[in-house]
Amino acid sequence: MPLYAKAQPRSVGAVALSTKLGPYGSALADLRQSGAMKALFPQGSSQALQAIMINTAGGITGGDKFAFSACAGEGSAISLTTQAAERVYKAQPNECATVTNRLHVKARAQINWLPQETILFEACALERQMHVELEEGASLLLVEPLVIGRAAMGETLRSAYFKDKISIRRQGKPLFLDAMTLQGDVTGHLAAPNVAANAGAFALIVYVGGDAEARLASVRARLPETAGASLVAKDLLVARVLAADSFELRQSLIPIIEHLTNGALPRSWMT
Repeated sequence: MPLYAKAQPRSVGAVALSTKLGPYGSALADLRQSGAMKALFPQGSSQALQAIMINTAGGITGGDKFAFSACAGEGSAISLTTQAAERVYKAQPNECATVTNRLHVKARAQINWLPQETILFEACALERQMHVELEEGASLLLVEPLVIGRAAMGETLRSAYFKDKISIRRQGKPLFLDAMTLQGDVTGHLAAPNVAANAGAFALIVYVGGDAEARLASVRARLPETAGASLVAKDLLVARVLAADSFELRQSLIPIIEHLTNGALPRSWMT
């Protein structure tokens, strides 16, 4: 076999950005991007900056490596989202994609992490990590929607691998840690009544802010019956949402995101 046939091409991409507080609100301070990952900044009337992350490879498969980092400078604010849902396709045997995200929120700054859905396909393999560091007085809204195949296409995941870790720390001390591994017959596992009761989509919502306690009742009022929210600490609100499919999940998430961002839903979520 020719040497060039032994390895298939893989996508590698990275974006690193930072913001600062300028005379007209939050502004971009630094931007570096390479490979199959880019960031665009739509114009808006909000004081908060918006960034749309784009995977120019059109999806993720085994062996791909993506890295994203953002630092919100003191007093600044930025909302981070994606151009569309991220699709994680079938991987070749013994190959796994990796996605590493890092957020640093400085004093009195805010980051809204609002990617659109990650859709897992049959035989996918992905390990994803999110590391968040908060300084004193920093605020965070983190929403991570996950979809198990496309319900409209009748897709099921009987052989897939997804490992996800989220670490949120404040001044170096753990504030919120979460981990999940789905492997093998994912659809069958989620069908169990004590696991997800046949849910095909779900989301984690984490809100860190001085008004978290005051927002708990209003967040609960917007949740469907297949969801729940708790005040883990005085300034830490955590919610989980289960849904039958991606459409139902989005219908549940949009009112909550609009509420927690005071109506600043990212433009890409509206298409």
